[in-house]
Amino acid sequence: MTTTPTSGAPASATGTDAPLLSATDVRTAFHTGRGLMQVVDGVSLTLSEGETLGIVGESGSGKSVLGRTLMGLITNSPGTTVSGTVLLGGKDVHATTPAGRRALWGTEVAMVFQDPMTSLNPVKKIGTHLSESVRLHLGLSRTEAQERAVDLLRQVGIPEPARRAGQYPHELSGGMRQRVVIAMALACGPRLLIADEPTTALDVTVQKQILDLLQSLAEELRMATILISHDLGTIAGRTDRVAVMYAGRLVEYADTATVFERPRHPYSSALIASIPRLDLPPHTLLPTIEGSPPDLLNPPPGCRFAPRCGAATDRCVTDAPGLAPYPGDRDAGVVVACHHPLGAAEEAAV
Repeated sequence: MTTTPTSGAPASATGTDAPLLSATDVRTAFHTGRGLMQVVDGVSLTLSEGETLGIVGESGSGKSVLGRTLMGLITNSPGTTVSGTVLLGGKDVHATTPAGRRALWGTEVAMVFQDPMTSLNPVKKIGTHLSESVRLHLGLSRTEAQERAVDLLRQVGIPEPARRAGQYPHELSGGMRQRVVIAMALACGPRLLIADEPTTALDVTVQKQILDLLQSLAEELRMATILISHDLGTIAGRTDRVAVMYAGRLVEYADTATVFERPRHPYSSALIASIPRLDLPPHTLLPTIEGSPPDLLNPPPGCRFAPRCGAATDRCVTDAPGLAPYPGDRDAGVVVACHHPLGAAEEAAV
């Protein structure tokens, strides 16, 4: 394993010396009429070629904003403050010019957005959506770009791709539109794909098809993937590592199997407990997390999860925990932001 970053976030699980993506102390704040809203607050993580990272947390935890910040879609502006370092393939995403960032989009990094209908121009044909980017970035002729568009539709499993390329977004189902958005993201062969809630508003069967498609394409193309979701069940078995976010901060960062088998942060444990299970009797009520996430305009001084945590102490209310390696040797490589990580006291007594 590579060296653990000084922030406490573990390095990539693949053991490469030069990760494809390296984010250090990333912060994104929005200037609002009520004050400064710190939506991403000191996130550090790494990702290697071919690795898949899941970012999970409740709605409003900062997942989508983090994804857009890593991609360079959110930058410093009169209404936004971004700090920290994001290196993609050794290039500083936020230190480059707007033209330099546009050159990265599509070829180095691409994103699959939540709602495929709003990602597609309703007055442009499907083939046009796909051919525009390959003509711009790859320099293909119009005919070559059209052929590439049909090949991409075939690659993502759309039947009759040549006919579909001549249709408009409203003529396709929601699942097919999402496949088109995935094809758009893959058009120029990016090294990193960020999928932000890619199964939103799709039925369960189509959700599985889309997730299976993303997984198979990532394996086939050796593409690094960040899968953003509010549901831990969505990323089970589909990621190498999991970063759990709460109120703009990482609270746990570990390999996927460890998070599911032995979650160390109370928030991670509560999220896993809320997943429906087939072995439970019918009509069993699932546990819920009482209370609401904090107001990011005025977050609590200590642990941001403390008001909703049954194990919180006076220290948790006043002293914000930083990411630190889990104590003990059993879960080496796990980092958790908690003064009283689950299982630590019991293992220390053994």
